[in-house]
Amino acid sequence: MTDRSAKLAGVVEILLVEDNPLDAELTQRELTKYNLANRLVWVKNGEAALEMIFGTSLDPSAPLACLPRLILLDLKLPKVSGHEVLKRIKEDPRTKKLPVVVLTSSCQEIDMLRSYELGVNSYVVKPVEFEKFTEAVRQLGLYWLLLNKSPETQSIP
Repeated sequence: MTDRSAKLAGVVEILLVEDNPLDAELTQRELTKYNLANRLVWVKNGEAALEMIFGTSLDPSAPLACLPRLILLDLKLPKVSGHEVLKRIKEDPRTKKLPVVVLTSSCQEIDMLRSYELGVNSYVVKPVEFEKFTEAVRQLGLYWLLLNKSPETQSIP
């Protein structure tokens, strides 16, 4: 593990991948309100998410740059789609057990089916109403960070 990845691994609990600044702000504010976002990093596109996790190396055996406890992933992202980010995370043995929650405005059946086929842990459609949106974010944070128990994300040799 590099110095950078060691620092990031201890820093990032939630990786928020969201291109809408308002949704990102509301998500961060709600998680902070309940002390769930002390170590949240927000990136605005799929390319940045992949670089945040995998770094710039194309070597699949290279150490990860960052291994968050939870990824909140929008689907409709610039540069690299949310489905492509999800696919890459779930294909890699170093990250395939990482909990990924799709948090999207898409209620299209095809997006939901594709997400589950790629291995998403949960699919949540963003509520349009402010109160319902903040409640959904709060519930996600409480469940995935406090209640859910996940195995170590690193593969056992």
